[in-house]
Formats: sequence, C-alpha cells, structure tokens
Amino acid sequence: MIDVVEVRFKGNRKEYFTWPSPEPLALHEAVIVEVERGEDLGRVSALGPVAAKKCGTGCSGCSLAGPHPLSPSPQSGEGERRSDALRKVLRRATAGDAAVAAGLEREETAVRRKAMDRVRQHSLPMKVSDAEWQWDKKKLTVYFTAEQRVDFRALVRDLASLFHARIELRQIGARDEAKRLDGVGRCGRQYCCSSWLPELRPVSLSLAKDQHLSLNPSQISGGCGRLLCCLRYEHDFYVQTRKRFPKEGRVLRTAAGAERVLAVDIFRETVTLRVEGEGGGGDTRVVALEKLTAELARVEPPVA
Repeated sequence: MIDVVEVRFKGNRKEYFTWPSPEPLALHEAVIVEVERGEDLGRVSALGPVAAKKCGTGCSGCSLAGPHPLSPSPQSGEGERRSDALRKVLRRATAGDAAVAAGLEREETAVRRKAMDRVRQHSLPMKVSDAEWQWDKKKLTVYFTAEQRVDFRALVRDLASLFHARIELRQIGARDEAKRLDGVGRCGRQYCCSSWLPELRPVSLSLAKDQHLSLNPSQISGGCGRLLCCLRYEHDFYVQTRKRFPKEGRVLRTAAGAERVLAVDIFRETVTLRVEGEGGGGDTRVVALEKLTAELARVEPPVA
C-alpha cells in the first residue's frame, strides 16, 4: 500500500507525495522530496488517510494529480497511473540538510532585496513579496503582486544571470501574500490563513450585511486589505436563525393592529415593532419572538 504524505514548505505552501518505505514518517519531520528538476526540503504536516483525504481524488497542480493511487478509477478511461511515476519523499532529512535549508532561508531576505532593485531598474509595475530557494538551489521562486499583467521576460533573464539558477516569477493575490508572510489579526491571534485555514474561500460584502455588521472597510478588513475570512464562520448560523424571524420592514397584523417590524435581535430572540398609524407611525414595543408567533396565530395572516 502506498502512503500519501502532505509536506509543507515555506509560506504555508503544501504538496502531496508518496512514501514507499514501510518505516513510517512522523509529523513535523523534515524530509527531502522529489520536485521538478531537483530536490526540496519540507516538513510532514499530514500522513496516511488524513493526507489522502486532504489531497482528494480530483486534485490538480500537485504531485498526485491524476487518478489517485489509493482509489484507482478504471472507468475513467485514463487507466491506472503507475505509482513509480509519482513524486516521492526520497528520504528523511539529516541535520546537515536542515542546516543547508536554514542557510538558504537566511539568504532569501537579501535575494528579495536584489530582486526588488532589478524590478525598479526595469520599471515594472509589480511589488516583490517574497523569495524562496529550492533546497538544491537549482530554482528560485519570486512571488509578487501586481494590479495587471506584467511582461517580466527581460527581468527573468536578468535574475537568471544574477543568481545562476532557474527563475520562476509567480503572481499572487493580496490574500495569498498575507498567507505567505503571516501576521497578527485585529483579534490578536495569528492570521487564520497562515495557521489553520485549509483554503481561501471567497468573501463578499453580503456576508457582513447578513450579520448586520458595520460596512466600514476599516472595521471588516484584514491585514491583507480584503474582507476578513472570519466573516464566513458564523454566516450560516445567522442565515438559518433569521428564517425564524419576520423580515425587517414587513407589516404584520397583530393584536395591536398593523405593526411594522423595525428590528430583530436573534440572540435575545426579540422583535421590535412600531404601530402603523395615520400620522405615519406610532408607539414602538419589543416583544419576544415566541409571544409574537402565538399572537400572529390568533389573528389574520400578515399583510405585505
């Protein structure tokens, strides 16, 4: 049986590999893995069934892309993928391997500064966010953000001659940049995207509206300048709970007559009503949802 291993690299980048040896790996253990045109060092972040489930059967862009080795699909028409064609964890990393990786990481700050200087020399509209050496130093990946597409072919040639390595320039978004660089959010904790959040999902302003939060961007935006990821966490609760309440602005026929719903409090389970009078409005009252429901059941159905 082929074990699937999730390996994490710098900036919370992760990929999936196979571990053909019967001797099991341990979580957070440093390993040398097979990558395109060389070798890289990472740390084990998930093993076996957990890693296989996270990878999924339809993943793309990782070393296990294609028919999954643990659950082949003969009906797909593509045939079984040979396990020896998959990228593998080559071996456990030694203390010397880890020292090499630590040295490269210390160099990356200077590398990023040099890349920024070359970007300025080429007058390119891009911001260099991070630089990452492959463990064997055969490849250098430079991450950048930009408002538009950038023609960086001349820059790549310049950097290749400077660092004598294969250069990959990878454009990322503001949220991906925050995930790579990490930081502390307004809650006082490490960014969710850098610590435990498995994937970045779209966040829209409607999530804040449904929760009756302030629409001031400075109050609902994270360190990346985009809407907070945590706006999604309780959204389903708000949506499901509000289904039990009458919509705000709706006119109800109650024992007091026609009353308009001014506000609802889903935590105290109360509804604020205002009597609709000929003068354009009347007294307001706050009534418990349970009492209001019973009251509506004794009178006519609500009117629009």
